[in-house]
Amino acid sequence: MAKEQREVRDLQEGGYVMIDDAACKINSYSTAKPGKHGSAKARIEARGVFDDKKRSLSQPVDAKIWVPIIDRKQGQVVSTDGDDMQVMDLDTYETFTMRIPDDVDASPDDNIEYLELEGQRKIV
Repeated sequence: MAKEQREVRDLQEGGYVMIDDAACKINSYSTAKPGKHGSAKARIEARGVFDDKKRSLSQPVDAKIWVPIIDRKQGQVVSTDGDDMQVMDLDTYETFTMRIPDDVDASPDDNIEYLELEGQRKIV
């Protein structure tokens, strides 16, 4: 899996983080002041990029955490068939099939932008 380690204090809203082995986009990030016997804590609220599940995490700000490296790519819709569409990557000319999301109106020759991580793809 394409991922790297970072400290929790380096994360910010709109970035990505791995929670429960799933890539998530950070919705909110807040810190609590250090107590008498501990370090400052960070609370992260995030939503899964590919499964859309809400997840939360509470860690010390100096702890290490995995951050996924998600590729943002360009593609072109080759054809549509019901709920599926065939997309060609504009860099590698590889073609693959994706499910058409409900909020996207795709037709042949449309250019799309999608996220990719380990064979999982999602239209932006």
